[in-house]
Amino acid sequence: MAKPFAIAFAFLLFSISYASAQSHALIMHGDPKYASDFQHLEYANPDAPKGGILKEPVVGTFDSLNHHIILGEPAKGLVLTVDTLMQRVWDEPFGLYGLVAESIDIADDRSWITFNLNPDARFHDGTPMTAEDVKFSYESYLKHGHPVRRRVYGFVDTVEIINDHKIKFTFGEGYDGETALILAIMPVLPKHYWQDKDISKTTLTPPIGSGPYKVKSFEPGRKIVYERVEDYWAKDLPVNRGLYNFDEIQYSYYRDGDIALEAFKAGESNIKREYDIAAWNTAYNAPRIVSGEIVKKAYEHARPEQVRAFIFNTRRPPFDDLNVRKALTMAFDSNRINDLFFGGDFKRIDSYFPNSELAHSGVPEGRELEILESYKDQLPESIWMSNLADSSQGDVRQNLREASRLLREAEYIVKDGVRINQETGEPFSFEILLTSAADEKIALFYKETLQRLGINVKIRTVDAAQFTGRLDQFDYDMVLYRWINSLSPGNEQMNYWGSTAANNKGSRNYAGAESPVIDALAMGIGASKTREDLEAYTRAFDRVLTHSYYSIPLFYLGADLIAHDSKLHAPQFTPMYGTVLESWWYK
Repeated sequence: MAKPFAIAFAFLLFSISYASAQSHALIMHGDPKYASDFQHLEYANPDAPKGGILKEPVVGTFDSLNHHIILGEPAKGLVLTVDTLMQRVWDEPFGLYGLVAESIDIADDRSWITFNLNPDARFHDGTPMTAEDVKFSYESYLKHGHPVRRRVYGFVDTVEIINDHKIKFTFGEGYDGETALILAIMPVLPKHYWQDKDISKTTLTPPIGSGPYKVKSFEPGRKIVYERVEDYWAKDLPVNRGLYNFDEIQYSYYRDGDIALEAFKAGESNIKREYDIAAWNTAYNAPRIVSGEIVKKAYEHARPEQVRAFIFNTRRPPFDDLNVRKALTMAFDSNRINDLFFGGDFKRIDSYFPNSELAHSGVPEGRELEILESYKDQLPESIWMSNLADSSQGDVRQNLREASRLLREAEYIVKDGVRINQETGEPFSFEILLTSAADEKIALFYKETLQRLGINVKIRTVDAAQFTGRLDQFDYDMVLYRWINSLSPGNEQMNYWGSTAANNKGSRNYAGAESPVIDALAMGIGASKTREDLEAYTRAFDRVLTHSYYSIPLFYLGADLIAHDSKLHAPQFTPMYGTVLESWWYK
């Protein structure tokens, strides 16, 4: 049997002095900041006053108070009502600290983990949390949870209840370094509440929780109000000091963003996140904003921004040709689009991990260079250069001339103003699939540019259900969609880019990438034993993806746009993952 360890390369297990107990941290790839002297979160103010109400608008609706299953549209904020075994720290790539589990034992090869539960842990009805609740939670999520969670929980081979406050999970074939961490952020559900109810169904009855808030009132689809639990069992733990300061948190629902913004201007809410840079620059002009009663601020962060892009489906011609993909990338006039539609405020995405330390830059060197040289014969010459030639650099007309040259190399010539396949005579034509009318302006601008190359583009906008169906079936030529990465990437990259996922319908390999090099680098990320190795493999992986022209990336801001009442305050320090509203307070 593998032995427990004190310090290992991939995950570090540290003792941390708590006020009344001893806890441990589980860390992915590197040292936690607060391993030896953890008193409170750096991005929380332990002296923050309690009180006040946070009122935030939400666009959409909800029809369920059960957020543990995939059915229904759960209300926002339900995560605040349930505690997890361990808690994330948002200033570390993947650092977990004890919550329901006050300490852990873990094998040096990560093949098992034992959670030692805090004997003070309680549900809101006063019932103690036990190992039986943890086992019930695991079994419920394995059967009814989100597919990603079910996949990871499926790596568990055995579950052993050692005593009321100790439970051991042993992993079987297929587990990896992150399996234990993902299991450790499992919410703990009350078995005594759910055992005579069907957890697989939606409900509008608030379930018993255990977290810092509980449901106070709600109007289905319109509003939900949470109240702070005064006798919350974990309020004095270091991971919670300075958090959960509002007496109430309210979410009011609106049909669309414009109505939500007008309600905010009128004072119906006191904080609003904005995702539309154009609205941010032009629509926040109410008297309360001009007078300073409302504060507008961009909170910079260091997490990877989502990669929104026009994605080529390389399963279909002509996008199975690298020269075609490169040509169409060069024809994308990013500078002009940024100026026209975003006031020039956005940055062009030039990585699959933009705005983070994981993005490749310059020429490869050090450990990244060493990794890439292992595949030198399988990589293009451009890999060893510092920058890609695309439309964010140089003259647009020059880029279009180069794009035309690349298309001719791919045997697509112009005849009577129409780009055709030289061999078959078929016109070069394709469809761009969208799910938001707001994206049509970018697609139309791009379409007009491609017409100068003799290429005919059709733009098709469909509803969310149709879009999801076609996305899952890979039924598109080009689609505008996204990937979302964290600061701790792992084997999920095989689902994004792996060859086995390319024809696995429903996977996130939207581009249809099938490359032994990409497979090897993705596996290298998951198998990394140090943060240094993980960063080097990720940058090499990122560089190969970028030079393969699987998509035409769009833009990012690198900041959270938040407007709020001047009586709401945030800590001076913003963690790498961005603003944490749980650490704000009302004064």
